[in-house]
Amino acid sequence: MEEISSKSSLSGFAYYLSESGFLDQKIALDALQQASTNKVSYVDYLVKQRLLDPTIVAKATSEYFGLPLCEIKAFNLELVPTEFLNIQLVRKRLALPLFIKKGFLYLAITDPTIENLYDVRFLTGLDVRLLIAEGAELARVIDEMLNKLIVSEINQNSGGQDSETSNIKAFKDESTEVASYDADSAPVVNYVNKIILDAVEKHASDIHFERYENEFRIRYRINGVLYPIAQPPLKLANYLLARIKIMSNLDITEHRIPQDGRFKLTLPHRGVLDSRVSVCPTLYGEKIVLRLLDPSQISHSLDELGMEPFQKDLFIDALGHTQGMILVTGPTGSGKTVTLYSALNYLNSTEDNIMTVEDPVEIPLKGINQVHVNPKVGLTFATVLRSFLRQDPDIIMVGEIRDLETAEISIEASQTGHLVLSTLHTNSGPETVARLMGMGVEPFNLATALIIVIAQRLLRVLCNHCKQKETIPEDILLTEGFKKDEISKLQLFKAGSCERCTHGYKGRTGIFEVMPISEEMRLLIMRGANSIELSELAKKEKIQDLRTAGLEKVRLGITSLTELNRSFK
Repeated sequence: MEEISSKSSLSGFAYYLSESGFLDQKIALDALQQASTNKVSYVDYLVKQRLLDPTIVAKATSEYFGLPLCEIKAFNLELVPTEFLNIQLVRKRLALPLFIKKGFLYLAITDPTIENLYDVRFLTGLDVRLLIAEGAELARVIDEMLNKLIVSEINQNSGGQDSETSNIKAFKDESTEVASYDADSAPVVNYVNKIILDAVEKHASDIHFERYENEFRIRYRINGVLYPIAQPPLKLANYLLARIKIMSNLDITEHRIPQDGRFKLTLPHRGVLDSRVSVCPTLYGEKIVLRLLDPSQISHSLDELGMEPFQKDLFIDALGHTQGMILVTGPTGSGKTVTLYSALNYLNSTEDNIMTVEDPVEIPLKGINQVHVNPKVGLTFATVLRSFLRQDPDIIMVGEIRDLETAEISIEASQTGHLVLSTLHTNSGPETVARLMGMGVEPFNLATALIIVIAQRLLRVLCNHCKQKETIPEDILLTEGFKKDEISKLQLFKAGSCERCTHGYKGRTGIFEVMPISEEMRLLIMRGANSIELSELAKKEKIQDLRTAGLEKVRLGITSLTELNRSFK
């Protein structure tokens, strides 16, 4: 690694962090350059890119600039001078006036070098004393203060009434609009629609509406990671949640038990968005999660799953069988359903009767008979499967094998002239086989039914517009699984940050372990082998495991080593 030895290349706070051992010199310099390019605070950049723990950043900032470190929660926030909460630095979540004492305004900040800091003196007419606070905590408290201010204005505008039917102000993008609020009022409808449309634009898969004791939070799940996007006033929670219940045809008067529903929205230039809704009572109110099922964002092509060419060939060969079982495995959120839908799309023809039993049906597929299970009326995986066998099916997809009964019926179907596709929540091919035997499936039946087992994960894809070259010491690369003779030629990348992506990543791709059941593997299964024995044979047969598949994506610059390691935590 090239040494950075002078203050001319690495100066100020960045130099201090490097010299103090908080940051590697190269990382410190790269961060300094990126923060300058993106015109953001260096401190803010370090925290947002997760290069350092926020607490460490705050302590180091305090030590370097010689300013007191404060714990905001220890202050009496009732003393906050609310008349100064409209200044731009507060709106940007960069500074918070804490209190006034002896003619001095004490200001909590994250970075003493931010622009316009000393404009506060001009705007307030007070001399300023600075305190360093941890960034995320400061932003949270500022949001809390602003929301309290808005609620106060709401009560004033409603003549002091604290009724949910009073006129209130909705805080949005640092502006307000007055509306007569009920669940169907135009501002509520527009706000909910905007939250959903913004989620679609950002390619979010889920929206979380979460009510806590003192706050109401909205988060998007983007590329598998949750990001906070808004904290509306707590008083708006009931209106927004009621609106979503009405959209989903749920009971707005029921707050004690979970409810499930769905709704459709017609999107401009995008067609129809189908959203699945889950309502769950929590300690401080109801939490609602929307699963956004945007057909335009889901590929049903085997070519776009992320399989290596040899893996796709093995999968296609398995799909060519007229009977037997194909299993796709992985944890929740690993893309199993998309893999199965891609397989069904590949198999779909007028010559075959394809039937699926799912919980729930994620996306309707033209030409395929899909059944949504409903245990409340006895419509379970097992009962639907028995019915399927009387419907002359050629191909059956079982959303998930959850119990022995479903497993045995699925295997029986795969042995009697049907191709069966299903999923399990296991981490690898060998573990899947062992799990089924652990459920009570007879080894002989399993050995004769299985065609192939595919384990998978999803990795975030680096944004091509802002990804940065990354230098990692050789000893770490060897530990991570790279070969010594390839290290000198490796060019790895890490996440950057730009307007085209989310924290340096854009979209996801799959990594796969594709394990066809060889004759030797069948014999081992018949003997009731455990997962360790099956794994040893898989290695002998040169089955590429998930970690190896992930390293290949890192080699190609598709993802980062950090992202690969995150997916295996």
